[in-house]
Amino acid sequence: MTTLFHLPLPVAPISGQACVFPVGRIFCVGRNYAAHAREMGKDPAREAPFFFMKPACALVPVPDAGTTIAYPSKTADFQHEIELVAAIGSRASRVPKDRALEHVYGYAVGLDMTRRDLQTAARDAGRPWEFGKSFACSAPLGPIQPSEHVGHPASGAIWLEVNGATRQRADLADLIWSVAEAISFLSGYDALEAGDLLYTGTPAGVGPVRPGDRMRGGITGLGEITVQISGENRL
Repeated sequence: MTTLFHLPLPVAPISGQACVFPVGRIFCVGRNYAAHAREMGKDPAREAPFFFMKPACALVPVPDAGTTIAYPSKTADFQHEIELVAAIGSRASRVPKDRALEHVYGYAVGLDMTRRDLQTAARDAGRPWEFGKSFACSAPLGPIQPSEHVGHPASGAIWLEVNGATRQRADLADLIWSVAEAISFLSGYDALEAGDLLYTGTPAGVGPVRPGDRMRGGITGLGEITVQISGENRL
């Protein structure tokens, strides 16, 4: 006998609307700010972008009041990465750069939470990053702001505080690969579909958080998110 499982589709809130944004895949651009590339010990030269993915279970919708995520297992170096996130609203296959933003439904403030020690060990061994990057509750996301209301932000402050102290602060203009360029490049390899999210990279200043820490971050014109770290999630 065949059993079919009907799993709920992950969704993200849309600012000012009762409807929600159904989420498909989560793509992330790696090392997309020069200063962050340098702090990771890499050459910030403008080479072709690279991407990694997170599972749908990584998504954690962050309401205006904030939310809490657990400190994950198997790490002693759980780090924050604040990011601009683009929400794809229509199918994008091999789109030129000058048409790429037509496929963006909106933008949000997101966090790419990382088990840095696991990521670094895997990277140094030439192995995949999944245990360091692609795990449950590793992609908190604030409400999506429709592009028809906020436009397509190409500049503006992006920042993160931990317990009131500034950790990350930069400008969206510092992106090595713009949102349009990243979408155009990625869509040449795999068509983006409505519901996909693109985390566009983090500025310098990434660092560890511990149980009890409170992160607050934002992007000019897109609002703020607040995420608290609770005790270790022992599997």
